Amino acid sequence: MLISRRAFAVSTAMFAILELGSQAAMAADSKVSLFRIVTVKDEIVVGFTSGEINGVETPDASVVGRQLVDRGELSVWQYTVRKNEKGELEQAPLKKISVLKSNSLRVEPYFTPLPVIAPK
Repeated sequence: MLISRRAFAVSTAMFAILELGSQAAMAADSKVSLFRIVTVKDEIVVGFTSGEINGVETPDASVVGRQLVDRGELSVWQYTVRKNEKGELEQAPLKKISVLKSNSLRVEPYFTPLPVIAPK
């Protein structure tokens, strides 16, 4: 059976869109919001599970920033990229850390095409 180039290109594009959609759905199912915290010295990726910040279902960068200013400190999960049992990459919690309020601090949303694993 011969497939035209156009039909092949369309089916390949549809597969890619479905794959990205399933990865986004996996990240959405985990209910973890990722943020990059940037200071003068370094940057880290942290995650919040839904409801972890004063009952906010899906926090945004401004909510995280305000909580940090109000509290002076937040306990968060630091995230990193790792391989799962199948050898596939995923964004996973590394360790629980404390982030302290600083004058030279920036919080921004962090987007990843990888599946995001919720802390246990």
